[in-house]
Amino acid sequence: MPETIPNVSRDEQAELGAMSFADCAAKLARYFVDNKFSDNDLKLLCRDAYDFSLPIRTIDGHDLDPAMPESSYDELILELFHGPTLAFKDFAARFMGRAASHLMQSSGDQRTILVATSGDTGGAIGDAFLNQKGIQVFILFPKGGVSKVQEQQLCTIGGGNANVHAIAVDGTFDDCQQLVKEAFANKKMAKQFNLMSANSINVGRVIPQSFYYFWTSLQIKAAYMDKPIVYSIPSGNLGNLTGGLIARAMGAPIDRFVIGNNANDPFVDYLASGEYQPRASVPTLSNAMDIGRPNNFPRILELFKGSHEAIQNVCWGASFSDLDTERHMRSLHTATGYVMCPHTAVGHMAMQEFAKDVKRPFTQVTVSTAHPAKFADSVERILRMDVPLPKPLKKAMKVQKVMHISPPTLDALQEYVEKKT
Repeated sequence: MPETIPNVSRDEQAELGAMSFADCAAKLARYFVDNKFSDNDLKLLCRDAYDFSLPIRTIDGHDLDPAMPESSYDELILELFHGPTLAFKDFAARFMGRAASHLMQSSGDQRTILVATSGDTGGAIGDAFLNQKGIQVFILFPKGGVSKVQEQQLCTIGGGNANVHAIAVDGTFDDCQQLVKEAFANKKMAKQFNLMSANSINVGRVIPQSFYYFWTSLQIKAAYMDKPIVYSIPSGNLGNLTGGLIARAMGAPIDRFVIGNNANDPFVDYLASGEYQPRASVPTLSNAMDIGRPNNFPRILELFKGSHEAIQNVCWGASFSDLDTERHMRSLHTATGYVMCPHTAVGHMAMQEFAKDVKRPFTQVTVSTAHPAKFADSVERILRMDVPLPKPLKKAMKVQKVMHISPPTLDALQEYVEKKT
């Protein structure tokens, strides 16, 4: 965790809200970095990292526009999937990749990045660090535990001849995450390879996720000042939620967060009972959320000084089955034409459940975490329609996959990393 969470004043918020997202992100990043980055470094870094759109849309496809009637904006979708790998992880990965590269150039260090992925993190990290000098990247993913498109994307970054290596681990995502933790706990291995994490166990992955919550909440609040804002987040490892909670702690005008879980729901159980019981993960339709031991739970406790009551006052959660998810995707598409990935659908269902008991008007913002084409097989089966692949995915689908299959043991991981570095 950062030593302190900055408090952004109302006057500063007004200035940040008038900026582009990239420039706002650079200003917020200033609070979390030292003098190895100048203000101009941060501005150039963020403008390069965030060269894609960050649309806030209505459920029927209109962009946020204060000129439209306020009732049109009861339901908003924050689309975080317009980056190069079509998932919200691009926001953190591209900032982190450029920041690391900046530091490497000044220090001359060599680094080995280990990253565990349940689907989207690995692709974003691989793309962000591709061909960065002095950096080798090893992406661990559960064999058979990601979508067909995600696997294709993970296993074609660099075409097998670059600094990015895909490892299919014969186990679950929790096994992959545990391997990364064991590698860092092994002092000899950590020193030998100069290890660096790009998972959300690295706070440098979480901080940039606060930027889009801060900026988008300012845009929404400027349009509709009288309504409280509630974000609904499909959640697995809780990094996206932690980013939102950090933004709120900094002063972002966010009233509450709704958390949508699939069958892997230890956090939703914690919200209801006050008892946190991690468990083995089970496979679901929304596979990127198949996490039974979320890394970021301790950070959430830290933000609220361990108070279950304080967390409950800000966070509300619900969990849903795959059958619930499929029904919701179909009914929403029939009613509005909007196509959601299974993860976003879980978040949207949670928002609808939360809204049933809220009496006063509020602005609903469902966080859409991935392009539906990343889960084309599932979405096409459920909606009985073709989902066109965006250009980056079309390109990836034509490339020969390159991956290393490994048992879930530290010895096997160490042997492969040594071979490739």
